[in-house]
Amino acid sequence: MNILKHEMKSNLKSLLIWSISMALLVISGMGKYTAYAAGGDSSDIFDKMPHTMKALFGFASFDVKTLSGFYAFLFTYIAITLAIHAVLLGNSIVAKEERDKTTEFLMAKPVSRRAILTAKLLSAAINLVLLNAVTLVSSLLIAASFDGGSELTSVIIWLLVSMLILQVLFLSFGTLLASRKIKTKATGSIASGIVIATYFLAKITDLTDRLNFLNILSPFKYFSYPEIIKGNGLNIFIVVLTLLLSVFLIWGAYKLYTKRDLAV
Repeated sequence: MNILKHEMKSNLKSLLIWSISMALLVISGMGKYTAYAAGGDSSDIFDKMPHTMKALFGFASFDVKTLSGFYAFLFTYIAITLAIHAVLLGNSIVAKEERDKTTEFLMAKPVSRRAILTAKLLSAAINLVLLNAVTLVSSLLIAASFDGGSELTSVIIWLLVSMLILQVLFLSFGTLLASRKIKTKATGSIASGIVIATYFLAKITDLTDRLNFLNILSPFKYFSYPEIIKGNGLNIFIVVLTLLLSVFLIWGAYKLYTKRDLAV
């Protein structure tokens, strides 16, 4: 319990910064909807873009002149931001002890490594839920300021639920990567680099259906945002597979962390 409290306290400043940033991203992003919905030059720019450009910018499957379509377009950027936060958080809960030279102090506690990692993961999971909740509330509040915003409520909820599942996956991956016997200073950059690479892979597969087989390599393609907008919710099969993959990654992190030679 003491480790959990310490982790929550040490991550509080970071959580506040990320929460404010996410709220500002949602508010500023949705604030542009009025200009696009009104038509004119701003709207014409999107209409005249070729499919390739639309795919790269993330709105090939959405009508950005509708409230739900514009939010889905904005959500692609919300998703990459939350994913980077999750993978860096997963990396940090392991790597920061060596970075801050507190490993010896932590290992001197009368608790097992497994218990230490469990407390760290629980703290990280709470952080994910809180940041996701801030994003959800910010999205619902800004949507309510538009006419017809109530119709967007279920779409926002399902999109953020799908993102929370992916956040858990990226958190698990970040923890696993940091638990390996490699330089901790490099793991954060490697983890965020992989997340960005999978994001761009998702954009590339939007260019043509012939590359759809690559979607398995990008978590950003695990859930279909167009289907969520249509009101079809989440594919339960994909949800279960994603959670099982997260469990497998966490299991691997425990295996590596308990055997790892920690620098002091």
